[in-house]
Order: sequence, then structure tokens, then C-alpha cells
Amino acid sequence: MNSHKQAIDAAVAAVSTVLLGKSQPIRLALCCLLARGHLLIEDLPGMGKTTLAHALARVLGLSYNRVQFTSDLLPADILGVAVYQREDNSFLFHPGPVFTQVLLADEINRTTPRTQSALLEAMAEGQVSIEGETRPLPTPFFVIATQNPSEQSGTYALPESQLDRFLMRIELGYPDPGAERDLMRRGDLGGQAASLEQVMSVEQLGAIRDQVEAVHTSEALLDYLQRLVARTRAGGDVSVGLSPRGVLALLRAAKTWALMDDRDHVLPEDLQAVLGPVAGHRLVPGERFAGDGMALVAMLQQDVPVLAS
Repeated sequence: MNSHKQAIDAAVAAVSTVLLGKSQPIRLALCCLLARGHLLIEDLPGMGKTTLAHALARVLGLSYNRVQFTSDLLPADILGVAVYQREDNSFLFHPGPVFTQVLLADEINRTTPRTQSALLEAMAEGQVSIEGETRPLPTPFFVIATQNPSEQSGTYALPESQLDRFLMRIELGYPDPGAERDLMRRGDLGGQAASLEQVMSVEQLGAIRDQVEAVHTSEALLDYLQRLVARTRAGGDVSVGLSPRGVLALLRAAKTWALMDDRDHVLPEDLQAVLGPVAGHRLVPGERFAGDGMALVAMLQQDVPVLAS
């Protein structure tokens, strides 16, 4: 086992000590960061979304900020503001919480679209423009946004342009009975995230992220990917299929998943592992399809064979 695999497994194991029974969502969140993407977690309150974000930052040795999104939050509350200094007739920039390596945008769909869009440039470009000046954000820059289910009151649906900025969308869900019983015995573990030890250096994190592009994809694997993509663009089941950007996101996530398993090539199982988190929020069902984006993903995996007939 190489040192990267050991460090990745150690990070997952460390976060698992405060988020019980959720090794798969933890691995997906780490995959999203290593693939240079951003993560959207949609779930009910109290499922451990904040704990996951804080714990990841701790075990990776990254700076961390949390912003509670509310209906009266303004873009300046996230990005920062330039304040006029009378004594020397100049402006002094006060950076907002976006200037961090891990930003938890908590309940992002409780704020207005104008404030939601304030994150767009930051997420896409790794920089923000304020008062005519472009300011780079730290590296890595990873946004973990949480949102409540859309049927809850006081929420603003994220527009498609904002959804597309997230490489993955996942749910944590309820713990299994064994993990929940352990949680009952040990109590709330969220507060212990702040005491987790760093298990991966920032240099090693950067090296792993740089290595993703070197992961090999065979022609047969690309054929399988193209058949999956073509199925999202054909027929009346899907009204909005995967865009070219979505295709590249899926491929990058699959490469990262393979690397996390200590392989230098992508298997069909890697594509299948990340297909739901990457494609589920990008696919829009057609009028005749009874289901959501994740139901479309399940249909894809059933309808599209790994090997061409």
C-alpha cells in the first residue's frame, strides 16, 4: 500500500470516529476535495453535516470557516468589504469568511439567490473580485454547502448554474442501527471534531490532487462513459442530460476514486461509484419519468451495459 493510500484511509478512519457509520459519504466528500470540486450535502438537520465539514478540515490540517446562511445575509458578509480610512484617504479590505481553505456554507438555500450567487466566482475561479480588484483565495479552496430539503419552509431553490458548480451532491441519511446504538452510548460526538489530529500534510494533499490527472482511462472505459452520457440525452426520460462539463466532472471524480483505491487506472466500478453523486443533481427528469435525478441514475446503471453489445 503506498503512502497516499495510507494517508487517505487514515483520514477516513479519523473522521469516522466522530461521524459514526458513514464511511462511504466520508470517502465521497474526500474524493470531491481531491478532485478539486465542491460538495453539496442535502439532508435533514441533525444528520452530521457540520461535523463532517469540521472534521475533514481538522484531519487535513486546513483552515475552516462556517457561514450560517439566512434570508438577510448579504454578499459582503461572505466576501468581505473595503472600508474607507479617513486618516490616509485609502480603503482597507476586511476579508470575509470565504478566505479560508474549507468553507461550510450552512443552509445555503435559506438565503436569497443574489447572495447564493456571490459564491459563484469563488467556486469556479478560486478568486473573488471586490471593488475592482481580484483577490485569490487560499489553496485548496473547498466549499461544503448544506441545504435543507426544498419542501421545508423558507427555502430558495438553487438555480441550475449554482448546482452545476458542485462536483457532487450527497446525503448522509440516518445511521444504521449499530452506529446509532454506539452513538447512544457515547453521546454527541460533534464537539470532538475540533480535537481531531491532523493525519495528512497539506503537501501530501496537493501531491494527491496533482496525481489524479495521471490516472489512466482505457478506450473501453471511455466507450462505457459515452454510452452513459448518450443515454442521458436520448428519449423522453430526461429533459436535461449531462453537459460536457458534467461529463468531465464525472471522469475526474472516477479517476480520483480509482486513485483512492491505489489504482492507476479507472474501472467501470469507479464510474458507477461516483455516478449518483456527480450526475444526480445535474439530470432533470422528463415529463413522463416518475422520479428524481437519482432515480434516473439508477435507470442508467440498469439500462447501459458495461460492454457494448
